[in-house]
Amino acid sequence: MDHDVEIDAIGLLCPWPVLKAGKALRGMQPGQVLRLLATDPVAVIDVPHFCAEEGHTLISTDDDGAATAYTIRKGA
Repeated sequence: MDHDVEIDAIGLLCPWPVLKAGKALRGMQPGQVLRLLATDPVAVIDVPHFCAEEGHTLISTDDDGAATAYTIRKGA
């Protein structure tokens, strides 16, 4: 497994994917990895901005056609 926690935000619109990611990351240890699945077209803007603002690292963004998977490493 390449992540510690996975959040399914498929079908949720802004701001819910980022809010769910933030809540999950608050419960994680620094260095752990979150995988966020989202279909919200605005998430492609919101997730990188959220990571930059909160000090997390966006490792990758992968689109499989049905959803986009954002892999985020929790910052310190």
